[in-house]
Amino acid sequence: GWTTRENADTYQQLVTTEVMPAIAARDINGLRGPDLLRRDVDTGEVEFATIMLFDDWGAVEAFAGPSGRTAVLPESARQLLQRYDNEAQNYDVAALSTNSPLN
Repeated sequence: GWTTRENADTYQQLVTTEVMPAIAARDINGLRGPDLLRRDVDTGEVEFATIMLFDDWGAVEAFAGPSGRTAVLPESARQLLQRYDNEAQNYDVAALSTNSPLN
């Protein structure tokens, strides 16, 4: 999602102190993560990306529903964003670094 520079720290704090612990509390077998990425963009916005790895498609569905593409974003987070993707993008892991904790 994208937010203003003024809301970026608040959004980051919300995600790290409330959203990420709520995801962990769901105790979904096969879910690894989430990790939060942040970058300033030329438009004056701050972009955030959440990266989550799953052991299998069943874990994806347990998190995001049968399509596996539904963006899971609490209303409190949506209120701090200017815009966000309604659907998640899914990728297969093609390669991991040798020092990746996922190996």
